[in-house]
Amino acid sequence: MNPIVMHENQRPAALKVVGEEITVLAPGSTTGSYEIFRQAGPEGSGPPPHNHGWDEAFYVTAGEIVFGLEGQDDVVARAGTFVHVPGGTTHFFRFGAGGGEMISMVSRAGASEFFTEVAREVSPVDPDLGALIGIAQTHGLTFPN
Repeated sequence: MNPIVMHENQRPAALKVVGEEITVLAPGSTTGSYEIFRQAGPEGSGPPPHNHGWDEAFYVTAGEIVFGLEGQDDVVARAGTFVHVPGGTTHFFRFGAGGGEMISMVSRAGASEFFTEVAREVSPVDPDLGALIGIAQTHGLTFPN
């Protein structure tokens, strides 16, 4: 693998994923393993409760984001807060008042392919939840009842 340097003017366009904008900063195809994203969303946006086999970490850079973590009270995360979610843990997040932004990282490749497929196949404005769930399941995400 070669070192990665991405200047702001080289950043790829954000993917529109069900109300969020997700920018793939480092896909697994480039790093050889982990992936890093910039995620931003308006108030109320975010994924439903779900889980997957890989670890995921979030560092809030702007605004307020509420995290729901299996077995815990909801966590209100403001800029400067770090949240780590071990693989297999059911979790969700919602961007708070005025929206928010965070950097996220997953412990293995694959999330960038999932986000790319959702952006291509599911309307960001009026999403077909059945299609979204189908895509998610093919990428190893599950949704509790």
